[in-house]
Amino acid sequence: MWGGGLSKRKTLKKLEKMLETATSYTEWRDAAIATDELSGMAAWRKEEHTDLYDYAQIRLRLDRLRNLRARKDWHGLLYALNEGIHGNMGGMGKSILHRRARFGTKKLIEDYISAIDESLRIIADLPDSVIPAQQKSDFFYRCNICFGRSALMLSGGGALGFLHLGVVNTLLEQGLLPRVISGSSAGSIVAGLLACHTDEEMGRFRDGKLVHLEARSEAGLFRRLFLGAGPRLTTDDVEAIIARLVPDLTFEEAYAKTGRQVSITVAPAEPHQRSRLLNAVTSPSVYIRSAILASCAVPGVFSPVMLMAKNMYGEPQPYLPGRRWIDGSVADDLPAKRLSRLFSTNHYIVSMVNPVATAFIRGDGDRNPLTKAAGTLGVGMGREVLNFYRDIAQRQGDNWPRFNMMLHGIHAMLDQEYSGDINIVPSLRMANPVRLLSHLTEKELVALIAEGERSCYPRVEAIRCCTMISRTLEEILYRFEYGDLRPDPKKYRRPRSGRRRPAPTAAQLRLLNEEESGQSGPQSKKKAPQRKKRATTRVKSAKKRTESKPEKTSA
Repeated sequence: MWGGGLSKRKTLKKLEKMLETATSYTEWRDAAIATDELSGMAAWRKEEHTDLYDYAQIRLRLDRLRNLRARKDWHGLLYALNEGIHGNMGGMGKSILHRRARFGTKKLIEDYISAIDESLRIIADLPDSVIPAQQKSDFFYRCNICFGRSALMLSGGGALGFLHLGVVNTLLEQGLLPRVISGSSAGSIVAGLLACHTDEEMGRFRDGKLVHLEARSEAGLFRRLFLGAGPRLTTDDVEAIIARLVPDLTFEEAYAKTGRQVSITVAPAEPHQRSRLLNAVTSPSVYIRSAILASCAVPGVFSPVMLMAKNMYGEPQPYLPGRRWIDGSVADDLPAKRLSRLFSTNHYIVSMVNPVATAFIRGDGDRNPLTKAAGTLGVGMGREVLNFYRDIAQRQGDNWPRFNMMLHGIHAMLDQEYSGDINIVPSLRMANPVRLLSHLTEKELVALIAEGERSCYPRVEAIRCCTMISRTLEEILYRFEYGDLRPDPKKYRRPRSGRRRPAPTAAQLRLLNEEESGQSGPQSKKKAPQRKKRATTRVKSAKKRTESKPEKTSA
């Protein structure tokens, strides 16, 4: 009996090692499933009864959805869905439910989310004679707004930002990369890559040979940048790196190409100013390269940066020429509130590589409530003490300029929230972060990308489960606007909630134009110009509203 227990512990230890060294998600998944079977977590997943969530409510709603579908009561199914689709129904969205087992969560939760997903697809594909297109469209637009969307936030972290690239590679491979993305400091470089490159173009960063070529090109420059040997890297050197990786596009042009709603955070260099969230809504004409350069301008290392934008003649010109901007992570590393206001996001996936914040996030899930409360109290007291001394420094004004700036920066860093609903935190066991910041070689950069991919593996199923419904709603709305579900515009009124959706991308405009020009028959040919004119008017109106937003938005 004792020997069997010893053998089990050895096997578990071997499986743990396989999880830590997995080179692909498939390899990690197989080891995770085997670990759950051996540790008893597979049985835990099948058990519905627990005090972690309201399993009775979830079971009741799941049985009702299945019963309505079995009876083909489509109006009853639509009514049941209208009662509420929530990502945290009965507490099923708690992070602890997705951390107990290595792979997946409670089977009841997975079955319920799958039932909602299948029901949404059934309603969307029903003929208009069963449920009119207008009624279906109203429901899906409203449901999309109420349910919300997920966002990926990439933190700052110096050269450790290469870990973000590994995280993005895994999410792209699994088809789980959100459309709403933010980045600050080092995270802004990866965010800029995603803004300007399609999924196919991002594939080069998953190719081993090309990754080595990229790493070889960057290693020497990053070694000089982060406390390494050789002359200090200048702003021109950093600008050259960004220019090689990121095309010379504005936020509006990048969105038209990829459809990704990417935001970059910059902080003001002057006091009494607020940080800005630059994107295709708040600053469509700003060049992404200049936004990245500003977000990477580490105080004390690089000079503050002036943003550049494209004017109406297609020429670059200063954007807010009286202002200068610095490292975005100083003031708003993870801009969750602003993303919520601009893009209706309410679920956040955080890739955190900031060495200061990772220690708190990594241990947060394992601490007991008393320890958590003590930590929160300590941070709160620290903020109040800093507020007291900051007020004194501000009253001194120009007498203590450096001390004033230092206190302001420390307070801004402590006053931020460094976690989200799902946190991806690298282990960094492979090397000391301080050494990485001073001696980055090609081998270490490639290892950073691989570690970023591995750190994302344990969170893939949680992301898949928690974002399934929002991804399905996005897909269905796309079909209603540009695909096979697009109704006859003469019999259809676009819902008011649709105004919160972004303007069409270049690819979506091409689909609309092809549909207009592809009609046949004399009546269709006569009506096509009118429809095209209406579509053009809608697009122009959407662009006009988008261009007018920066003047009214303070984000």
